Amino acid sequence: MSLNTDLNKIPVTVITGFLGSGKTTLIRHLMQNPDGKRLAILVNEFGTVGVDGEILRGCADENCPDENIVELANGCICCTVADDFIPTIEALMKLDPRPDHILIETSGLALPKPLLKAFDWPAIRSKITVDGVIALADAEAVAAGRFAPNVDAVQAQREADSSIDHETPLSEVFEDQISCADIVILSKADLAGDAGLAAARKVIEAEAPRKLPILSMSEGVIDPKVILGLGAAAEDDLEARPSHHDGHHDHEHDDFETVVMELDEVSDPAVLVAAIERLATEQNILRVKGYVAVTGKPMRMLVQAVGARVRHQFDRPWMTDEPRVTQLVIIAEHDDVNADAIRAVLTAVPA
Repeated sequence: MSLNTDLNKIPVTVITGFLGSGKTTLIRHLMQNPDGKRLAILVNEFGTVGVDGEILRGCADENCPDENIVELANGCICCTVADDFIPTIEALMKLDPRPDHILIETSGLALPKPLLKAFDWPAIRSKITVDGVIALADAEAVAAGRFAPNVDAVQAQREADSSIDHETPLSEVFEDQISCADIVILSKADLAGDAGLAAARKVIEAEAPRKLPILSMSEGVIDPKVILGLGAAAEDDLEARPSHHDGHHDHEHDDFETVVMELDEVSDPAVLVAAIERLATEQNILRVKGYVAVTGKPMRMLVQAVGARVRHQFDRPWMTDEPRVTQLVIIAEHDDVNADAIRAVLTAVPA
């Protein structure tokens, strides 16, 4: 293939990472600091209610206008390539003016390798290339061992009792994301501290199938020149990116379940935050995100929680044509979901 043809391809950066690792925050930073590039963004949510796409639309400007931000909800793009992903990418490529660079934010539960395979489809292979895969990992969580098991200890226990499987679905997703990456970013470095970063780095190095650059980041701030323009052509390098699901034709997200809760207005945000923390500790809820209507407040409140760590802020005024309701997306491993118990905790929050 000629160099001129390669130059005509639109580069795509795939941003993957576990639930709440900071993917949307990073993309917001790139939108505000695009390094002279006109961006287009594809956001994939897990569940029927899109939160991340709306957050990003609030940052739309001349470098990335609203029509350049597309959201695919209720279906992982690694499982719906033909139906959803390919047509969406084709639509982004036809934008006028044409984007200089496309960012794809995958669902926190997505496996990146099936997505990379899609870039070999004839409809788009000659027009687009995977500039790089950026995997985000929550430094504090990884340092604490929550999303990455001790591989040696697991192997030793398996050898002692071959009937025991100590790997969880979460660990396999995490490992696949690291294995597919060109760069790993340890996010929330300010929360992890130097010792936490060092511990997390060791975990990543142990999981990676090859030597990878490992960077640290706080509040989504990183020089775009460091992660855009890698020229990795990842679609041509799949063999170097092993997956637990290599050889599997289909991948389903039966291990995870999403529950959407619609509630009345909330009088005290602190009580709601305490309820979300309780869900994490008592019901093993992985992720909560959504919008909250606070009584007497003209602005809606954005809530994002990873486990028991809850962040919230007022993001914009309620529109005159939208109902003032609280809507939360709750994600957990399939066996941990009890919708009635979740609703009981949340509805106990006073209106």
